[in-house]
Amino acid sequence: MTVLNSAASAQVSPLKVTPASPLFLREDEIRRGIELLYFGYTAMIRGADAILEAQGLGRAHHRALYFIARRPGLSVGELIGLLGITKQSLGRVLTDLTSRQLVEQKIGTADRRQRLLNLTASGSALEARLFIELERSMARAYGEAGQQAVTGFWGVLMGLVPPDDRAQVEALQG
Repeated sequence: MTVLNSAASAQVSPLKVTPASPLFLREDEIRRGIELLYFGYTAMIRGADAILEAQGLGRAHHRALYFIARRPGLSVGELIGLLGITKQSLGRVLTDLTSRQLVEQKIGTADRRQRLLNLTASGSALEARLFIELERSMARAYGEAGQQAVTGFWGVLMGLVPPDDRAQVEALQG
């Protein structure tokens, strides 16, 4: 293990990863991956959940804020596609976010039936606070695992995305 600085190493115990078996498609290995994904996600999102709870918001609100921040001017239809939820479900979320003045909707210029979404200054500030919580966890984990592991992790996650949806995910990459 390479130690970059003693303060960082004092705060973080060494990353211990059991190597995948050559038979990594067996049930035990698949269950291990599911468990790690579950526990990792739960730990990563904990700080953001606390911020959301204090605001009376939930994870659906967070996902909407995140993708509107990533793609300002996103249409309601595009957001439905990204989130994989119904128009009715998104309607409830957007009603909450607009009533709290976190998101604003504008009429599309090319198609007046479109509703284009943008974060307000308050929405941007909240999304930035939420992102900082996620960034801390991801940066720590990425740093511990290393570049090659991160690339492999991205490959596994992209493999979980249905092939028909992968272009949509790739389009988010800046």
